[in-house]
Amino acid sequence: MACLAALLLGGCALGPDFQRPTVDTPAAFRAAEGWKLAEHGAPTLEHNWWERYQDPTLNSLLPQVEVSNQNVIAAQAQYRQALALVAGSRAQGLPELGAGLSATRSQTVSSTSSSDTAAARSVQRLSLSSSWEIDLWGRISRSIEASANAAQASAADLAAARLSAQATLAQSYLQLRVNDAQQRLFGRTLEAYQRSLDITRNRHTAGVASQADVAQAETQLRSTQAQAVDLRIQRAQLEHAIAVLLGKPPAGFSIEPIDSVPQLPQIPLSLPSTLLERRPDIAAALRRVAADNARIGVAQAAFYPSVTLSASGGFQNASFADLFSLPNRFWSIGPALAQSLFDGGARRAASDQALAAHERSVAGYRQTVLSAFQETEDGLVNLSLLAEEREIQSGAVRSANEYLTLTTNQYLAGTVSYLNVAIAQAAALGAERTSLELLNRHLIASVALIRALGGGPWEALPDTPPALANAPQS
Repeated sequence: MACLAALLLGGCALGPDFQRPTVDTPAAFRAAEGWKLAEHGAPTLEHNWWERYQDPTLNSLLPQVEVSNQNVIAAQAQYRQALALVAGSRAQGLPELGAGLSATRSQTVSSTSSSDTAAARSVQRLSLSSSWEIDLWGRISRSIEASANAAQASAADLAAARLSAQATLAQSYLQLRVNDAQQRLFGRTLEAYQRSLDITRNRHTAGVASQADVAQAETQLRSTQAQAVDLRIQRAQLEHAIAVLLGKPPAGFSIEPIDSVPQLPQIPLSLPSTLLERRPDIAAALRRVAADNARIGVAQAAFYPSVTLSASGGFQNASFADLFSLPNRFWSIGPALAQSLFDGGARRAASDQALAAHERSVAGYRQTVLSAFQETEDGLVNLSLLAEEREIQSGAVRSANEYLTLTTNQYLAGTVSYLNVAIAQAAALGAERTSLELLNRHLIASVALIRALGGGPWEALPDTPPALANAPQS
């Protein structure tokens, strides 16, 4: 009785109803010790998550991704294409109406005698026709379901593309600001090395230092100058990358250096189960499972006959002037039943293909979830251990600078050679540069964790696609 009632509304849908695939979801992240979970009502990541870095330039660059990044624009077009496919699928369930107007002239000639040849005849015809496929087995409704879920997957792909471009731009920008700090470090270091070279030359002139000391000081200066040039190359490449992410030619884009580096933000952590709802790539994978699940019903419906109700009517006469009169009207109405009797196994192959595609998308969904958990765990470990590593490195910087001061004083007192000074200078520069590289890794890891957590809140996809919300149920 349920199928009979549903038949009047569009038929019984074959195939399995969608069920969310089960995934092994831990109760908490393993590396979350020391982190405070974002409880209900507590602050979470904002939509403009980059504002947590409190950098005006970053705040002005990130919103431009939405309108100028070419990958995001392509994803927007793909989403509109998916919406058009939904409209096309829904149109299959509506009656098709057509109209025709024709004028023909014909003559029948007898094959035995020319005297039996009929006179030429003119026919004027105006007709309206309509056909409607009754969705007896749910082929059309499952097609709508598949395309609607595919459209939602495309919407999630758009959100994922946007987040990816935003995260990549933020990481490039943060690296550029650390590069600025490294160039400031090298600027101070080169000034100190130049002073050391001048002092050593004066000492050599006075007969206190050897020519080897002068050569050592000059070598130290020149090699550091070469490293400073390499930093300028890196900065230019980062600027070019940011320009392309913003959809701009690199030649006309630049970012002015500043004397500060954005600070690390506090990142609220959510539960693993919440991650399944926050990440757009997980939502996209889930909707593809639903779409492939619906296509199983489409493939199964092909084994059953299709029923089409058609009707036509109009006027037909030899003279157009008398065309619209009751004696010249005609009409027809009736159902048509069509069934393929032999197709060489094509329908069975299509059904097997749909089942395999569903299994593949389920595996893809579970792999996406596992990758999300891995990325989050990696991000938490990176932030925690990099903070510890940076603290240790800060002590190394203090010790290296103290060693440099002591060695320089000893050299000026004549108790050690300039080689000791050069070694101390290299150690101090290396320690400070390592400290900045750790800061760079720390900032990049913070963006990676935000991306792993799904970025800021986005309009999560409902369990039921809008195209199916009012659809009849079988």
